[in-house]
Amino acid sequence: MTPPAPASARPPAATLLRAMFDAAVASAQPARCVAPHLPSPAELGNGRLIVIGAGKASAAMAQAVEAQWQGPLSGLVVTRYGYAAPCQRIEIVEAAHPVPDAAGLTAAQRMLALVQGLRPEDLVLCLISGGGSSLLPLPLPGITLEDKQAVNRALLRSGASIREMNCVRRHLSSIKGGRLAAACWPARVLTLLISDVPGDDPIDIASGPTVPDPTTCADALDIVRRYALELHPAVMDVLHSAQAESVKPGDPRLARAQVRTIAAPQLALEAAAAVARSAGYTPYILGDAIEGEARDVGKVLAGIALQVAQRGQPFASPCVLLSGGETTVTVRGNGRGGRNVECLLSMATALGGHPRIHALAADTDGVDGAEEIAGALLWPDTVARALALGIKPLDALANNDGHGFFQALGDSVVTGPTQTNVNDFRAIVID
Repeated sequence: MTPPAPASARPPAATLLRAMFDAAVASAQPARCVAPHLPSPAELGNGRLIVIGAGKASAAMAQAVEAQWQGPLSGLVVTRYGYAAPCQRIEIVEAAHPVPDAAGLTAAQRMLALVQGLRPEDLVLCLISGGGSSLLPLPLPGITLEDKQAVNRALLRSGASIREMNCVRRHLSSIKGGRLAAACWPARVLTLLISDVPGDDPIDIASGPTVPDPTTCADALDIVRRYALELHPAVMDVLHSAQAESVKPGDPRLARAQVRTIAAPQLALEAAAAVARSAGYTPYILGDAIEGEARDVGKVLAGIALQVAQRGQPFASPCVLLSGGETTVTVRGNGRGGRNVECLLSMATALGGHPRIHALAADTDGVDGAEEIAGALLWPDTVARALALGIKPLDALANNDGHGFFQALGDSVVTGPTQTNVNDFRAIVID
């Protein structure tokens, strides 16, 4: 094993943290990861290529398809406002995330219409990334867009995991839970996924519009009861009806549907680890699928970091601790926050200003919560500087005001649209 570089040869923590985050984002850029998975025009034969998709990375994915595909194609992709990429043959529509809007509803209706009447020789290329659930809101009959918006808001505030949220969404949708692929039958469907969920299960990425769903309405109702969600009576009526059941494994309409995951959190963490290693730090990936309350995860990560810094256990410093996944926030206050800044703020309160620990937590899509702020940086003097400004970290945490806290210190990480999404990214540098 190569010995660590001397401290004088290592880059400042801020430079290293941002370089690792940038490497993680770059590893999942559609321009890099789409092309190797495209079929050749020869494979298509006399069939047509129709491109559809949804998610924060879907427009950039569509752009990558256009750059590589020489034959004719057409299609429709919906992405988040501000995340469009210029395309000539594939129409790009922008809609709202995380709470859906009318633009997303219209796009979902048009997408279903686009795949009607296809032939067996046709190929539907479906480009799916995180955010697709909100961007393709097509409620089942009996449910309005306003009902779906209320469901999304309730789920986002509840503390439910992404797996639980998507289970409920699938059973209220006319397009998710395999229904989009079923509508493409008898054409072939090839779905390219950029994963933003713990475990990379395709059913949980954009609520699985092109994959079979093993969960049931009973599962969705259990989640509603578990989190005491107060949903409109029309929503509850649908969940109790047979029409809410999604497309199940073994359905013949999905027999010609194939799925490939082309980018995922683990690959992003490995890219960051390579940057740490080249900078003279030993990287350790703690996990790519860490879930739980963001503030609890922050406390645990702080405990591990302190054990490393003070005891040399379970790792020796200098090192970098990397992790990903998707934490949750049970909203109790009225501050401006997101799960990454909540995790980082909790970490700051637990570290006690240790002089050798620095950290970054950010969302790889550039949006933590509902704001155009990816995350934040944590320094040994973070808490001291906040107190000097009259800001009490524990009060900010209780108010779910992570963005307000770090923005006041000038420590927010702002990237703009990254054109990809492989979930949360956390790095802790221990000198």
